[in-house]
Amino acid sequence: MPKLTIDDIEVEVPAGATVLQACEAAGREIPVFCYHPRLNIAGNCRMCLVDIEKSPKPVASCAMPAAEGMAVRTRGEHVERAQRGVLELLLINHPLDCPICDQGGECDLQDLTLFYGPDSSRFAENKRPVTDKYMGPLISTHMTRCIHCTRCIRFANEVAGVEELGATGRGEHMEITTWVERAVTSELSGNMIDLCPVGALNSKPYEYTARTWELRHYESVDVMDAVGSNIRVDVRGNEVMRILPRLHEDVNEEWISDKTRFVYDGLTRRRLDRPWVKRDGKLEVASWSDALAAVASRLDGTAGDRVAAVAGDQACLESMAALKDLMAALGSPHIDCRQDGAKLERPRAGWLFNTTIAGIERADALLLIGAFPRHEAALVNARIRKRHRMGGFAVGRIGCPGELTYPTTDLGAGPQTLTDLLAGGHSFAELLDRAERPMLIVGSGAVARPDGAQVLAQARTVAERFGMIKDGWNGFNVLHKAASRVGGLELGLVPAPGGRDVRGMLDGVEDGSIEVVFLLGADELDPRALERAFVVYIGSHGDAGARAADVILPGSAYTERHGTWVNLEGRPQAGLRATFPPGEAKEDWRIVRALSEALGRKLPYDTLEQLRRRIADEVPHLARLDRIEPADWQPFGAPGDTGSEPFTSPVDDFYRTCPISRASEVMAACVEEIVGERIGATGTDG
Repeated sequence: MPKLTIDDIEVEVPAGATVLQACEAAGREIPVFCYHPRLNIAGNCRMCLVDIEKSPKPVASCAMPAAEGMAVRTRGEHVERAQRGVLELLLINHPLDCPICDQGGECDLQDLTLFYGPDSSRFAENKRPVTDKYMGPLISTHMTRCIHCTRCIRFANEVAGVEELGATGRGEHMEITTWVERAVTSELSGNMIDLCPVGALNSKPYEYTARTWELRHYESVDVMDAVGSNIRVDVRGNEVMRILPRLHEDVNEEWISDKTRFVYDGLTRRRLDRPWVKRDGKLEVASWSDALAAVASRLDGTAGDRVAAVAGDQACLESMAALKDLMAALGSPHIDCRQDGAKLERPRAGWLFNTTIAGIERADALLLIGAFPRHEAALVNARIRKRHRMGGFAVGRIGCPGELTYPTTDLGAGPQTLTDLLAGGHSFAELLDRAERPMLIVGSGAVARPDGAQVLAQARTVAERFGMIKDGWNGFNVLHKAASRVGGLELGLVPAPGGRDVRGMLDGVEDGSIEVVFLLGADELDPRALERAFVVYIGSHGDAGARAADVILPGSAYTERHGTWVNLEGRPQAGLRATFPPGEAKEDWRIVRALSEALGRKLPYDTLEQLRRRIADEVPHLARLDRIEPADWQPFGAPGDTGSEPFTSPVDDFYRTCPISRASEVMAACVEEIVGERIGATGTDG
């Protein structure tokens, strides 16, 4: 490990570290534009210049390897003059857009010019105009402001894996462009907005709507998928103005998906803000007391075994725990959190992403079984690509064809391939045998089939056969797409002995043995299958669940409640309420609590803290936020034959997977342009 002297401070850094990293280790702030710790080094902005002893001129610290005995100066007239010169050159062509630029108050160029730049300009020539480029419905461009740091290009090529952005021309004719002026098709493209150090790339939906100093910031958790990305919700008044990523190295690093970032306009559209009760076949607005009384009247005299409940894909721990307690109080064994019919039950090892998201970086081989991570969990896909770029990482795939942003070996289409793999019928089996830390990922679509339990058992056998389960390493993973799924399974929202799962409930509705169904934000069921039942819908949007309802009790969206969600690793994370529900809508757990009182089965808690204590008493590890409780390896799945149907991804449309995203105009624009463009590019549009 080389030792350096930084401004007379001796530091020791790992081999391969740069002078910039050594300066940071010594507590010295070095101004940068092009450098980013998660991207390859470009060294083209020259803002990070420092003096190195015996060097005839200032050196770009981001691109200079740290060497034993170096003496570095980060301050002094020589360095400061060089930094002023760099900024003066950058400002030659930069327009004076600060009063109207969306980056105002968050602009790196503004900040660094204040502390390191000149106080006046010597240039009187006209500034260079650059035509704005079209990048789709999410990113607006003001390319005259661009300083050619190339962060966006490097992100697209390295992290997103979509090589659709580059530079044309040289010198003053250089421009950043998509070449063909079409939408960027990456599911992570919005992160380029955060990376841009000036106002060249902006959020098109957010542009010209608010200034950063007008906003209040709340930390929360994303529920658009099961990754549990850490987010910051920015609010003005009672309106969500934008959603940004928060740093969490073990989950989402500092990225979020485009759906997470831009879906917020769906929070205000198609909202349920008043109770509704169906009278004479037509829904009518009602008061809360009338709506609760209608439910109580219908349930009066109804046996518990004729009542069922389904928890939706975005339900928080608190609301699911309250629903489970209500069903127990009513004497109903019919409760399920698996809307898609996934054949997942205990033990925990059979439903967790046991390797953890960060643990992907330790693996040296991967088998995808009926999984398409790019659409099911874009940040997991980005982590797999990151591991691929490190080298020595082979990916085999069974089913779910499509571009995954990293090379894969297609082994087959369905469960028969698993049988062949176990029999050594594929060369990929030899690769798994040689791997030290192999892993597999089973997609949620693979376990939501009628033979899902048998597929799960086969995947477990593959994990055991190829050494994926050993001390200090568990390579078996299930890739969920629903934010509530792991939390619901941890709480035990599965049928009690003698109870029905979702498929059984729908069959019961058809034959009349299930008369009342509670839907807690469950919008992925066919409303026609519930026509013969009395349906009570608790949710935030007028989606499929509301169309099936006889009574609608308006609930809250994920930004409108204090809640806890458990991601696919089994990591509990808490989100803060950023806004209040509209109109007369309430938090979901409060609605369930009010229902229990109206039904004469009052639940034993009145506050959120009391409810959380009850959850902690029942499942203690769910109270340990941001910590993962490892699962013991035990048998799971069911023996038997599997079908011959190929594995397919459960996500047909990345941009519209829930009531919020289906209500979003921005997501609709993405479907029209990005998905339509992708289909057209493959020539499958006829």
